[in-house]
Amino acid sequence: MIVYNINDVKNKISNISAFLNMKVSDELLHEVVVTYLNNQRSGTHKSKTRGDVCFSGRKPWAQKGTGRARSGQKNSPLWRKGGVIFGPQPKDYYIKISKRKKNLSLNMALSLKFKSSNVIVVDSVNIDNIKTKKVVEILKNLKIIDKKNLFIMFDDLKFKISARNIKNVFFVNVKNVNVYQILFADKLIFTIDSLNYITNKMKN
Repeated sequence: MIVYNINDVKNKISNISAFLNMKVSDELLHEVVVTYLNNQRSGTHKSKTRGDVCFSGRKPWAQKGTGRARSGQKNSPLWRKGGVIFGPQPKDYYIKISKRKKNLSLNMALSLKFKSSNVIVVDSVNIDNIKTKKVVEILKNLKIIDKKNLFIMFDDLKFKISARNIKNVFFVNVKNVNVYQILFADKLIFTIDSLNYITNKMKN
């Protein structure tokens, strides 16, 4: 694979054969993505039942003799401002998934991106000052200005702050990247260091 400089192309090759030879399971990727999205849910949604609505427990009118239908309390779900029947209640959406599945699915997701030539490796993206313009220049030089780009690197505060106001440009520490982020992005941009890290992690 060619490793790009911010401004030109260098003839360096990175060993990615392990990713290209991997068999991909759509079922496992689907399971991991659904698990990730479920685990992002706070589950704090709650509607008020008739026991939560603030009304007097007094009977609105007599049981008989008024000519109207029987009614016990004003907090009935049949009444305006009454409780909600079968409404959402707090729930824990957490799904446990094994570490082996996480690692395997991560490698599969990367394999898909490598096979479709949607991975770019750069020697570095170091910038001297916090400037959004600098990141835009990098995107233009790499010809990915109109894509959903995920920069997978080690922590770089200057770059992270410079890129955060650019639409469709995302930054993630290589140690924390997950399957959903990889599949969501159109292009993955690695530095040599981060690619070597994730390649070595795959071997272990």
